[in-house]
Order: sequence, then structure tokens, then C-alpha cells
Amino acid sequence: MSHFRKIKTRFQNLGYLVKALNLLNIGYQKLQGSNENLVIKQSNNSNIEFAWNKNQYELIVDISCWAQPWTIENFMAKIANKYAKESIIVETQKTGFESVEQIPNLDGSNTLVFERWGGSVV
Repeated sequence: MSHFRKIKTRFQNLGYLVKALNLLNIGYQKLQGSNENLVIKQSNNSNIEFAWNKNQYELIVDISCWAQPWTIENFMAKIANKYAKESIIVETQKTGFESVEQIPNLDGSNTLVFERWGGSVV
């Protein structure tokens, strides 16, 4: 019996989502016929999909067929961590800051240190 779930995310940028998946070594493919949707193939042929709903990505998964090394909650937390880190780095670079240090914390979070030379401080 299938137990499909749509899990809302706060992911709105395909580039940051792709980068997060790459950083975690999670293989994916773009869904055929779609420029926005991503599919993660599983060994049991029950795929995971990140589907764009015009506002944000939703994780579509059959929870009874979950075959990832992490729980769904940990899977999403790991992706969210990498997504947030990437979005912070890119967006701060757009305003002239440069990432100079990334410090991993004991709780799994990261402290990011940025600097900017030759301009006003934002």
C-alpha cells in the first residue's frame, strides 16, 4: 500500500537545491519534461521527487518505500543546512562580501565569517 506524502519545504531556488544535493552526494535527475522538478532514484524503484509548485519545492515521497540512509527528517535537515549555507554565501557575495572562514559547530551548524574591503559596511 502506497503512502505518498507531499512535504512542504522552504526551498525556492533550484540552483541552491542542486548545490545542496551535490554537496551531500545525493544523485538526482531533472524530471523528463520539466525544467524545475528533480527526481532522486532509489534502489527499490520508488523515487523521491522535489516538485516545484510555483512558490516553493515540495518533497513527494512514498514513506513506506523510503530507502535513504537517513530518516526523512534528517534527510530534509541535511539538505536545508546545505541549502541555507549556499544561499547565505552567494547572497552575501552579491553585496561585496567574501567568505573567509567556515567553522563547524558541535551541534552540526556552521559559523560563517565574511569580510568586505574598500566600501561601506552594510
